[in-house]
Amino acid sequence: MEKILIGNVEIEKTAALAPMASVADKTYRTICAEFGAAYTVSEMISAKGLVYGDKKSARMCLISDAERPCALQLFGEDEYFVGKAAYKLNEFSPDIIDINMGCPVPKVVSNGSGSALMKDTARAERIVRETVKNSQCPVTVKIRSGWDESSINAVEFAKAMEQAGAATIAVHGRTRRQMYSGKADLDVIAQVKRAVSVPVIGNGDVDSALRCEEMYQKTGCDLVMIGRASNGKPWIFEEVSHYLKTGKLLPPKTLEQRIEIMLRHARMTVEELGEYQGMREMRHNVIWYVKGIKGAAALRRECSELVELKQLENMAQRILDGEKDGDTLCDGNADRQS
Repeated sequence: MEKILIGNVEIEKTAALAPMASVADKTYRTICAEFGAAYTVSEMISAKGLVYGDKKSARMCLISDAERPCALQLFGEDEYFVGKAAYKLNEFSPDIIDINMGCPVPKVVSNGSGSALMKDTARAERIVRETVKNSQCPVTVKIRSGWDESSINAVEFAKAMEQAGAATIAVHGRTRRQMYSGKADLDVIAQVKRAVSVPVIGNGDVDSALRCEEMYQKTGCDLVMIGRASNGKPWIFEEVSHYLKTGKLLPPKTLEQRIEIMLRHARMTVEELGEYQGMREMRHNVIWYVKGIKGAAALRRECSELVELKQLENMAQRILDGEKDGDTLCDGNADRQS
């Protein structure tokens, strides 16, 4: 299988797990890596939180060998704090440090972080330079196509980030104003690829092996990144890898296989965080896992009350019993956002 290099980090050219707040934690990254994610990126870590000694921020930096190659992603609007945070990340030995310049959510952009940095190229350049200066590993940047439709500046911005020292540019083909609506603009990703000499990662709307292949073909990108389409379906990386290597599609997971993966995810999360916190963290994951199952609306309501692993195990058994009785319909593509 073809491979790419981000700095000195070798990555198989299949699909990577995108950074997702409250989703891409250590357990989820490990599961996705086991299913073939070629590269994983952490949740956003607050630069200021890390510098000021916030314990939660520090816990988010922990990496296991099972999820490597893995990047830790920082967000912040001040080059001093992002640079200092990058220095502190060295003790966690990330393979890569990624800087978030694409998050569209209001609480992030309101203080000048995330995609707000695409409106201030000079500040973004200073952040990259400080990060590179303080990092012992390659530094990458994740951006969007622009702030809004009237300011599509991904090409110029990417070139500036490359000049500042970024080893790779990941491009989500939507503007900040689009958030996650509409369609990703693959042409913008292709334009960035043609404009810079460092590797480019394409992101947006990849929800299957065929869409991954399309991203590669239409953009010429060096690597594809999958985010929301992996929610409740971490085996999408296995599907992508198998298809790109063989040209054949894997059969969909059976309901029993899906439930088994969900329970393993929950047990790993409980082992990592304890039952009280772990089951609360699992609620949104379980909601994704049960999409497409008959009675999913009622199951989603039940998910909001999960506090013990045993509750989830009982729910899983009811789902499987329903399948045996012919009452459960499973469609892995139903009710799924790309």
